Amino acid sequence: MTAQGLEVIDHSVHLTHEWINELAARLGWSSKRSTLRLLRITLHRIRDHLMINELAQMSAQLPLIIRGFFFEGWVPKQTPIKERRAQEFVTFVDAQMGESPEYRGRDDIKCVFDMLNARLSRGEVEDVRASLPTEIHDLWPAP
Repeated sequence: MTAQGLEVIDHSVHLTHEWINELAARLGWSSKRSTLRLLRITLHRIRDHLMINELAQMSAQLPLIIRGFFFEGWVPKQTPIKERRAQEFVTFVDAQMGESPEYRGRDDIKCVFDMLNARLSRGEVEDVRASLPTEIHDLWPAP
């Protein structure tokens, strides 16, 4: 039991660190801050392509804190966005990552997708991928 009796928060913090550590290892990055940034940006771009029902189903499988990041800044009336091409997806993430010294583009985005494949249920990943435009779907490797 925690000192405050808030086990759900402690557990969510622990799970969030697990996700960040796993992604940093997949990326080979030392910066956890940059790792979290890439995760947030990629999740936001996925989120902005999804219809509300699919978005809610995906978010239910995210740890509490990552789910908060997922919904941060979301404007439902502006989604789903009309972006169709994988290169537009990558270019958006590239621009948001800025001058992050460890960021390598498309390969790093695929690391996020690989981690989501490992952390979310296969059925949910397949549903989300099926909801994405074809080129973006193809950017995300099958689970």
